Amino acid sequence: MARTIGTASYGLRAPIVKQGDDLIQIVVDTVLNSGIEIKDKDVLGITESIVARCEGNYVTIDEVAEEIRNISNNADVIFVDRPIYSRNRFAMILKAIARGAGKKVVIIMPPVDEVGNVIKNHPFTKLNYDEYYKSIVEGEGKECEIIDDIKNKELLFIYKEDPFVIDARMYFTTGHDYVRVYNQCTLADICKDKCDYGLYGSNKASEEMLKLFPSKNYAQNIVEKVQGKIYTETGKKIEVMVYGDGCYKDPDSGIWEFADGTVSPAYTLGLEGTPNEIKIKNFADDKYKELKGEELNLAIKEEINSSKMDLKGNMSSQGTTPRRYVNLLGSLMDLTSGSGSKGTPFVYIQGYFDSFADE
Repeated sequence: MARTIGTASYGLRAPIVKQGDDLIQIVVDTVLNSGIEIKDKDVLGITESIVARCEGNYVTIDEVAEEIRNISNNADVIFVDRPIYSRNRFAMILKAIARGAGKKVVIIMPPVDEVGNVIKNHPFTKLNYDEYYKSIVEGEGKECEIIDDIKNKELLFIYKEDPFVIDARMYFTTGHDYVRVYNQCTLADICKDKCDYGLYGSNKASEEMLKLFPSKNYAQNIVEKVQGKIYTETGKKIEVMVYGDGCYKDPDSGIWEFADGTVSPAYTLGLEGTPNEIKIKNFADDKYKELKGEELNLAIKEEINSSKMDLKGNMSSQGTTPRRYVNLLGSLMDLTSGSGSKGTPFVYIQGYFDSFADE
């Protein structure tokens, strides 16, 4: 009987993990007890949130505020350049910035942020983010001014003294012209001793605490140990990765789901690289347009088997996705696990590296 299932993605339920728990054993036990037949080249994803929680990678608002005071040299005025409009992502960061500012915080607002959220009267959250972010700053006893995203030369005349600028967009950036004029840092420069990405990828843990993205070394140790234990138990070599935001854009809300420093901070060696695939429908519509049924199937399989060299720049691969494996898998994992009440922090994927020619 011909194989009909290609790629399958399973969200695995697991116990609630807290700091200090043996995450490696929890992951391995969950996989082995899932009932899934483990095969070579299967892929296991572990959400970054559970890794950071187990690592204990938290920081208090007071600790962040103190670091901001040190980095800014106790600046009276701190500019916050284009923050993301996500309450769980940025509200606590802004609280820390306000607490660390001497007198005032100036927030530079674009009409739409980089992940598609609308500033005023957001259609999904129903919040006016101008008012919301201003209330956070004023709640810390500091003045707050909100200005539209403006040209650099106009910004230079707003303050005669040199303010301190925090580039608050939730992705790495080369910055603007005024950044080279004023003292400046990005979110990656804050808490970088606790996380390779600083405050990128942080989330609200409580009203006075942020959970940071997991550190690379800790996450890498997790994926390699899990891979080794599963091989010891089953004799099968699976690939393992830690995943965060899947880096995709929702067509209805316009929100780009990527507020982490990277999709995957750690993964096993077999996940390095990008897909090397032909575009099946192009061959079916063009080269083999006269064929049908099993004759067409066999011709396509022969094309796949005969084109396993590097297809980069080859027209037979046009239209295939040139993204890295970890980014493609991260999207699939993020969509499978969700971020709400599913309780599936591990995602198990089978058949991802198979093709139509594999039985």
